[in-house]
Amino acid sequence: MTISICIFGYMRIIDKIKAKIDSKNKWINDILFWVILLVVYAVIKQNAIYTLDKSIVKYLILIVPQILAFYFIAYYLNPKFLNQKKYLTFSILFFLSTYVFSFLARFLVVYVVEELFREPPFTKESIYEIATDIQRLYEDFFYIVYLPVFLFLSLKLWKDRAEVKRKNIILEKEKVTAELNFLKTQIHPHFLFNTLNNLYVLTLQKSEKAPETVLKLSEMLDYILYKGSKSNVTIAQEIELFQNYIDLEKLRYGDRLSLVFEKEIDNPHTSIAPLLLISLLENAFKHGASGSTGKAEIKINIRVIAKKLFFSIYNSKPIKTRDKNTNIVHGIGLSNTKNQLRLLYPNKHSMVITEKKNSFLVELSLNLNLI
Repeated sequence: MTISICIFGYMRIIDKIKAKIDSKNKWINDILFWVILLVVYAVIKQNAIYTLDKSIVKYLILIVPQILAFYFIAYYLNPKFLNQKKYLTFSILFFLSTYVFSFLARFLVVYVVEELFREPPFTKESIYEIATDIQRLYEDFFYIVYLPVFLFLSLKLWKDRAEVKRKNIILEKEKVTAELNFLKTQIHPHFLFNTLNNLYVLTLQKSEKAPETVLKLSEMLDYILYKGSKSNVTIAQEIELFQNYIDLEKLRYGDRLSLVFEKEIDNPHTSIAPLLLISLLENAFKHGASGSTGKAEIKINIRVIAKKLFFSIYNSKPIKTRDKNTNIVHGIGLSNTKNQLRLLYPNKHSMVITEKKNSFLVELSLNLNLI
């Protein structure tokens, strides 16, 4: 029990020491383990016959079969047989190796340790007697060799699994980040393309609204390039982006567009992922106002109460869109938003899409408290 406590306590010591040591030195963990093991054994096993210095020498010799047994299992048996699910071969080689290393431990005690410290004259067992006394090998020397081996293997397995888990978490975060960045790059061209089209029409008309459009475009691009790269923004900033986009579209459509934008925000500093909802707004204009030759209608409602967001956006569907049999439900804007919600708010949101003959409605509820 004392040995087990000391060995497991070694892990905390290692973590502190490794922080100051080059991480590329992969053997430092192993060396420290065996050194600490040697010291622990020497201290707790010293007696009248084996004083501390003699005990250190004894267990320095006995540590040889322990090290050999550990590396044989960890770097040969496990990767070549156990990990490859060759269980029969693994079992046979493992039991053969326990005999070999138990024999080696007994041999070192008889022919090295006792030669150094035992008072002559004394009778030594022959190599044949050591090799054939299997009962004593397993009763007296198996545990001497394999107790620290199993302890170290357990520690190594625990640390390997922790490292794999840590790497998987890092890879998953990198994957999510890469996917989110890709989704955001899909949004950027839409903004630029649609707004430049608006600006082009206004400049052809030599409209006095062109400078205002340039200003709005500048504010939107600033938001996308800088705030859009952050992990979160305030709901007030996201609504400001919404308003700029709406203002630009109003410049383009004029009286052909009936738009209602309702807001109820209890705390404008509530955090939300940037560029999360703008695709739904683009979608409403693309499939509503853009294809309409008559009056287009869009209704937007955003409520944030106690860090719960309730968002709905309604747009009328023009006859032209219906004749083309356009499937809005599977459009880029909706797909983009769904993917971002899946990555940023897993299991913390719900979206209901209602498509009718003359209208399209998206309703989203979202728990912003868990961003």
